Amino acid sequence: MKLAMAGLIFASAVLAASSAHADIKVGIVVSGSGPGSALGQPQMRAIAALPKEIGGEKVTYIALDDESDPTKGTQNARRLVIQDGVDILIGSSLTPVTMPMLDVAYEAKTPIISLAAATAIVQPIDDKRRWAFKVVPNDDLMASAILKYIAKSGIKTLGYIGVSDGYGEGYYKEVSKLAPGLGITVTTHEVYARSDTSAMGQALKVIATNPEAVFIASAGTPAVLPQEALRERGYQGKIFQTHGIASEEFIKLGGANVEGAIFTGEAFTIADDLAESDPFRQARDEFVSAYEKANGAKPNIFAAHLWDAVSLFKRAVPNALKVAKPGTAEFRAALRDELERGKDVYLNNGLSTMSPTDHNGYDERSAFLIKVEKGKFRLLK
Repeated sequence: MKLAMAGLIFASAVLAASSAHADIKVGIVVSGSGPGSALGQPQMRAIAALPKEIGGEKVTYIALDDESDPTKGTQNARRLVIQDGVDILIGSSLTPVTMPMLDVAYEAKTPIISLAAATAIVQPIDDKRRWAFKVVPNDDLMASAILKYIAKSGIKTLGYIGVSDGYGEGYYKEVSKLAPGLGITVTTHEVYARSDTSAMGQALKVIATNPEAVFIASAGTPAVLPQEALRERGYQGKIFQTHGIASEEFIKLGGANVEGAIFTGEAFTIADDLAESDPFRQARDEFVSAYEKANGAKPNIFAAHLWDAVSLFKRAVPNALKVAKPGTAEFRAALRDELERGKDVYLNNGLSTMSPTDHNGYDERSAFLIKVEKGKFRLLK
């Protein structure tokens, strides 16, 4: 609750300082508290690093905490489009919170850039999803890349444990669909809640099917629970995770139990293993420099999600300003159109090229194989 209040106070301070001159309003909804706080807290801190002027116009950021609750997220989104008149929505951190926010964005004809992962946020493209974009690579892209690696490793049987929400179920849908074609049998479908304090029961059920490897679909620190339970019960097989684990908190909490976990993730996580001239590393360095200047600390991938969302928005603003002024329906529509035209944009999350049929914009060039090795995320070569 303290963080929620901090977010509201921050928003109020920025609004009070800038409302007299600000022309562009950006509404941000993140999970600053609750089970998704490992994602939302760094995103809240990233706001201080965002550009204060875009296209020659001042920008106001109004940030609200959804408390990891879909109802609260929807209420926040409605407040932002109705009371604050924002030109664009960014959020939420979690898929279950984002999904109902899409309805608000569609009703208000206001573009929304989600910071969550599920493919269902942007597919299939329909009247509602025409207004929705996403900076985190789709779970089907990441699932395809990791399953190809699993199959290439010779693994034939795969246990599954995932969170019982849109993120986990989205991954299970993709894994169960792709696995048979790669010669892999999924032996289980176990689920747990992000708020659970143990996943021992699920781990025991998976171990009972004797799979060669286990796939865990979770995000943030809750992703530690299944892997911890598997190792504590003596499971020796390989464990694969998703890009939702890419934070130092995951490694600190999991310790030796998460050593060796393999997943497909974004360039940001292993940028130090890339050449200094690599565009992905340059995008990371620009973000890290701005974040460190604002916060005096290093950011993680979840903070980078917000930076990338604003980077896409920043590219869209100049041409949208040629169409209409901020605060108008015409400007919001022009922003939507320009976001859809983004091409070959190097982000912390990948190489983005949007189109009328693809509002995520990534291919497998954005999926890097990563391993937890000696307490660090390293590019798997």
